[in-house]
Amino acid sequence: MRAQTVEVHQAMGRILCCTIFKPGGRKLLAKGHVISEDDVRLLQTEGMRQVWVTELEDGEIGEDEAVLAVAREMACGSVEIRLAAGGRANLFATEDSCILVDDELLKQINCASSVVIASAANFGFARAGQRIATIKSYPFAVAQSQLEAVISILKERGPILQARPIRNPSVALLYSDASSGDRARDFFDSIVRQRLERLGTSVHTLLTSIEEESSITHSLLHLLKARPTVILIASTTAPAGPEDVIGRAMLKLESHIERFLAPVEPGSLLLLGYKDNVPIVSAPGCFRSVKPNVVDLILPPLLARYRVSGWEIACLGHGGLLS
Repeated sequence: MRAQTVEVHQAMGRILCCTIFKPGGRKLLAKGHVISEDDVRLLQTEGMRQVWVTELEDGEIGEDEAVLAVAREMACGSVEIRLAAGGRANLFATEDSCILVDDELLKQINCASSVVIASAANFGFARAGQRIATIKSYPFAVAQSQLEAVISILKERGPILQARPIRNPSVALLYSDASSGDRARDFFDSIVRQRLERLGTSVHTLLTSIEEESSITHSLLHLLKARPTVILIASTTAPAGPEDVIGRAMLKLESHIERFLAPVEPGSLLLLGYKDNVPIVSAPGCFRSVKPNVVDLILPPLLARYRVSGWEIACLGHGGLLS
């Protein structure tokens, strides 16, 4: 690729190297635009005699073609690709989704190629129409060999980003307290509903219970019969671990305890288990305030019916200091 200044009448089919503005600051032609016959006439009408242009050489791929090729391979799910000026492709969620990102693959692509990718955070919630990633190329052209290497990596290792749709989630809620479940409901209900509304959902099934093993077990069994997307337990007490009342009730149901303790503050006393693939989340103290906590980090993937692992909880430590 070689940039040069040419007479306007010689510029057709070449790539504009800088944005051209009309007097007053209105954009006439954008950098990276391939000059057409109509563009030549427009430039001549505006009194321009010369322009700074370049053209592709053998073994080079235009920036727009390069970012589109990467965009098509790097993402899956509820995603729409839109080309933007300046060698950019933007990705947008087409419906409410949880964004899942392969961080290691993203780093590899960003370190080793002539394209770079900025994405939304892993486990982030995106509303329909929200931008979730941008791909930007080296200006004007990318070496075909480099682009082919990137595409080969993406084909082999899978997409970097998935917009996993959140469709018709049902949230079951259990309020528990040592003396009265209704007491916990009075404390937490407004906060819980605000938190769910931020994610475009609401409470589907609700129970209250005293914090006693058999009562909690009975309530969880009843909620599981409704086959909810996720069960949240809002307790007024902080557990000592899976050995406390909530944990013992989950184990009595033969739930799999995926993780206790999260490297997140607020929310370090998270207890996450699964019963027949239904996640059960106990997060004491996290329903007292609308401020971000561990529940906000893990609810989007759970609502998208993604099974969050103990390893993924452990990885939340980077950025886990929320306040």
